[in-house]
Amino acid sequence: MAVAGKIALVTGASRGIGRGIALALVKEGANVLITGRHAGGRTDGLMGGLDATAADLNAAAKHGGSCRAVVCDHANDAAVEKVINDIFAKEGRLDILVNNAFAGIDSKGGDLRGSFWDRPLSHWDAFHVVGLRSHYTASVLAARCWVKGKTSGLIVNISSAAGCGYTFDVAYGVGKMAVDRLTADSAHELKEHGVAVVSVWPGAVETEVVKEVLAKGASANPEAFSDLESPEMTGRAVVALATDPNVMKWTGKVALVPELAEEYGFTDTDGKIHWGAQSFMKLMRKAMNRPPSQWQLPKKTKEKSASPQSKL
Repeated sequence: MAVAGKIALVTGASRGIGRGIALALVKEGANVLITGRHAGGRTDGLMGGLDATAADLNAAAKHGGSCRAVVCDHANDAAVEKVINDIFAKEGRLDILVNNAFAGIDSKGGDLRGSFWDRPLSHWDAFHVVGLRSHYTASVLAARCWVKGKTSGLIVNISSAAGCGYTFDVAYGVGKMAVDRLTADSAHELKEHGVAVVSVWPGAVETEVVKEVLAKGASANPEAFSDLESPEMTGRAVVALATDPNVMKWTGKVALVPELAEEYGFTDTDGKIHWGAQSFMKLMRKAMNRPPSQWQLPKKTKEKSASPQSKL
């Protein structure tokens, strides 16, 4: 397999989309390091344990892939730097960096109903410290090693269709749009060094948290979760990018998972492309091809013609 033997780091991969990405890479022969804050079970009642995830992924390896768990709080720059420096020191390289870590889902347990002013100010930090700044931090530290060693690499930033327009919550949407801008601008500077940077938009994903929120009836927009894809689907998109010798054509771009599925010929675990259903993908791309609403001037109002009496 084309990713066999490649070294990948997937941040925030004890559960959800990160776990699915790591699983897809391991199945295709990559040596994957996954990070998270908890080695074993969490004490806050939420889901996620690195050791159990790594064991599951190693059991699923089919082509010599492997998974190793590394405890890391991505709000701690020194901890992230140690992880990345250790990878380059022990493995000699890092081929794929997937910036997926996201603490916002823990804010209010994923319940985003209500207005932004009803939430504590810490809600903003929950969405942006680990989920935006953490992506920047890991990218900076990996880029330093790639540029110094004159080696290429691939950065995949896990973003969201919320980068296109209002979705669910103010802090969430602002963060995702910023991730896409981070992709575009960092790609601009890294292109000459042979490092590709791509934003990937998963669809509505059947993660552990999403299933729990839907079961509780706590979704702010249940219609958006009517056609769920598996967490591994995004992983298959990452594998496709990592195996494309012409991946630089995607650098600085936003790629929708179903678009990548159609281009590279892969499907979800059930043989379908869920997010492409009912032309949603085409509707999204049409919206993305228009200038953002904040860039557009307000529509001009037609002035009412003055009546004859008003002229007197």
